[in-house]
Amino acid sequence: MLKFVINIPIIRLREFICTMEQNESWVLCPKCTNKTRVQIRQDTKIENLPLYCPKCKKKSLINIHELETTVVTEPDA
Repeated sequence: MLKFVINIPIIRLREFICTMEQNESWVLCPKCTNKTRVQIRQDTKIENLPLYCPKCKKKSLINIHELETTVVTEPDA
């Protein structure tokens, strides 16, 4: 059985990653902090990924670089 540890400090709300192993992680939803269906490795680099959360049914645009996730905010037109 796998155990997931969620460590999201209040100060660093931009990191939404649930560590499964040292080099593999699950990406967490930036709005509800639940686990999504996206798994990444330490060497994963993603820009402008439309992340969908099956629990809260919201979409977020994120960037991932070296297990650090940031939410992309686009200006309103």
